[in-house]
Amino acid sequence: MARAPRLLRLLALLRQYRHPVSGQALAEQLDVSLRTVYRDIATLQEQGADITGEAGVGYLLRPGFLLPPLMFSPEELEALALGCRWVMQQTDEPLADAAHSVLSKVATVLPPDLRETLESASLLIGPSPAPEPERIDLALLRDAIRRERKLNLSYQDANGSHSQRIVWPVGYGLFARVRVLIAWCEARQGFRHFRTDRIQAMTVLDARMPQRRRALLTAWRKAEGIRAGRFFS
Repeated sequence: MARAPRLLRLLALLRQYRHPVSGQALAEQLDVSLRTVYRDIATLQEQGADITGEAGVGYLLRPGFLLPPLMFSPEELEALALGCRWVMQQTDEPLADAAHSVLSKVATVLPPDLRETLESASLLIGPSPAPEPERIDLALLRDAIRRERKLNLSYQDANGSHSQRIVWPVGYGLFARVRVLIAWCEARQGFRHFRTDRIQAMTVLDARMPQRRRALLTAWRKAEGIRAGRFFS
C-alpha cells in the first residue's frame, strides 16, 4: 500500500478506538511492520494529528482532528475549489464569505505544488439565474437548524394563501432559482417543504425540537425514498 493511503487508513483505524490501541494491533490490521506504524504515527503527529501515547503503551487519536490538506489528491482539490466557487456565486453573503475563507485556509497550508493546483483549478462555474430574493435572514435560519430550535413561520403558498406554522427545521436545499426549507410541520403532522422566498416572516423560538435533527433527517429521507448521503435524487 502506498504511504498516503496507508496514513489515511491508519487515521481511520485510530478513530475506531476510544481507548489506547497497541502499535502491534495497528500493524496487524494494516499488514505492515511495527516500525512502519511508529514512523507513520510520528508523521501524523508532525502534521497536526493529536495522537497521544507511545511505543509499548498504545496510541489514542483525540476527537476533532481533520485530515491535513496535503493529503488531498489533485481531483479532490478541484472538487473542493468547484464546490466553494459554486457556494460563493449561488448563496447568501455569509455563506459565500465562509466558502472563500475555506479556500484561503486550505491554500495557506498546502505544499506549493498542490497550492498551484488549487489556485489554477480548471473547473469553473458558469453564469446562472439569480435566486429569488428572500425576506428572512438565511444565516439565522441555518443557525436555528444547527441548534435544533423550532421556528414560527408566516408563509404564503403559490396560490397566495397565508398561514402561520410552527415547524421543526431539518435541512436546507439549494436549487438553481429557489431555496427550500425542509421541516416537520406541527399543523400538518408531517414533513413539508417551504420555499424560503415565500416565507414572509420567521421567528426562532427558544423551544428545542422534541426529536433530534439527525433522526428527523433520516425519517425524511425514508419518506422521500432518498438513500443516506444524498438530499435530493
